[in-house]
Amino acid sequence: MPTLLYLNGFKFFFYANDHWPAHVHVLKGERWAKIQLSDLKVVHSSLKHQELRACLGIIESHRSEFLERWNAWFEG
Repeated sequence: MPTLLYLNGFKFFFYANDHWPAHVHVLKGERWAKIQLSDLKVVHSSLKHQELRACLGIIESHRSEFLERWNAWFEG
């Protein structure tokens, strides 16, 4: 499970055997989300609304890095 970032209580990661389209999983305590990287589409989420907004902002700021790591893992 490659971890991309720990920030503000969020853990951003993907699974080593994950599938396309490129996306990240986010954990905060017992709550979680799955977000597509191309358009920040929320696939699933149990995060509180405020947490989801915060995590989307973090993903937007780190999207190019996350995509680079995703591509290196799955295409490398």
